[in-house]
Amino acid sequence: MRAVKCQGPAGRVGHPLGYHREMLDDRRRIGAHLPVRDGILKTVDRAKEIGADALQVFGDNPTAWKRRDAPPPELEAFRSRLAEYDIAPLAIHAAYLINLAGPDDDFYERSLDVLRHEMETGRAYGARFVNVHTGSHRNTSLTHGIERVAVGVGRVLSELAGKPDMPLLVLENSAGGGGGIGVNVSELAAIAEALDTTGLDGRHVGFCLDIAHAWAAGHRLSEPDETDAFLAEFDRLIGLDRLVMVHLNDSKSELGSRLDRHEHVGAGQVGERGMAHLLGHPQLAHAAYFIETPGMDEGYDAVNIERARRLIAGEPLDPLPPEAMNLRGSRSRAGTAQVEPV
Repeated sequence: MRAVKCQGPAGRVGHPLGYHREMLDDRRRIGAHLPVRDGILKTVDRAKEIGADALQVFGDNPTAWKRRDAPPPELEAFRSRLAEYDIAPLAIHAAYLINLAGPDDDFYERSLDVLRHEMETGRAYGARFVNVHTGSHRNTSLTHGIERVAVGVGRVLSELAGKPDMPLLVLENSAGGGGGIGVNVSELAAIAEALDTTGLDGRHVGFCLDIAHAWAAGHRLSEPDETDAFLAEFDRLIGLDRLVMVHLNDSKSELGSRLDRHEHVGAGQVGERGMAHLLGHPQLAHAAYFIETPGMDEGYDAVNIERARRLIAGEPLDPLPPEAMNLRGSRSRAGTAQVEPV
């Protein structure tokens, strides 16, 4: 399989279309996925309060097809407050219902409609990224699913081409349950190559590494040597300049279980050593990190941001209380559970 790297500014790892201009000093941006049910301005204030300097949100209900007809009235103030607090980049996590790889034509078309809306929402919000799961081939075949992803993404992005300030579409790796596509670098590279064959400029699509997904798919990221090998393969086949987001989730699940269960930073199967290596990896200095960890409503958003900072600084983590290990996430507007469809 040929490599499909994009070239960036001379003299450093490439950053397509300037998407990482604010991170060229190699400062690690640690953000969180926060709920917006109390209003988007309060979401920014909460990000500031917990020490996050990046933010991920849902642009609308993540479990419904219907999208809002108009943007929130506080949108201009939201963008201004993000700039005031130097919280960047902003990522929009696309709706869970989207399946870009499935065989059902009606479901596929609805998925593309929602993805278009998410991209326009990201543009209105001033988002740098729109992050989406690649989806499941639903027991057809990997080849068929990859083709569906490429065709669908190509259609959506071609329809939006030429509009200013469009966000980068970011495809997320899969834990692999239920026919999920993108469980390893080879599958992600096949998606990138399929997109390339559609004539789409590869610089318009990036990738997100969800650590819990990778662990569930069988990648032993608790071991620095295996992480280095994973990233080296990604660089060879795709290009690490296109790995623009990291979902900083430890895992409750066993290695290779295909079960997506998030855990507090450094408190799960990947552990302190593995998470510290990922956080401090020199080849990921350009990427933005976002926690999607349990207990956000109970104050563990701040706890996990602090745990990430301590790992970057090379400091040991304090044990978490027993009750922390039984918490579930609440990333949606309605406070739905952390467990994601894959």
